[in-house]
Amino acid sequence: MERVKTTPGPDAAHAFRLGLIAAALLGVVAMASLYAAGEASLLLVGFLLVACFPVYLVFVASALSVWLGYDKDATDLRPVHRERGRRRG
Repeated sequence: MERVKTTPGPDAAHAFRLGLIAAALLGVVAMASLYAAGEASLLLVGFLLVACFPVYLVFVASALSVWLGYDKDATDLRPVHRERGRRRG
């Protein structure tokens, strides 16, 4: 039986955006709470914000995209052919 492939709709786009916002807020709150508790210095929090936070958001975005059905593989690609002899201008 062949797997039915459907494209994610506007609800998936909204869930993706909401998930990224929630993950970003969670990360900022975690860093702020570490600083407020005295467990991390301002230099460490700055390093986490500049170097580690973007990597964290990329991992969250990739996990959300797979979960919501945005993941594509080579079987989803179609060849693109340019028409010959015709110029667009």
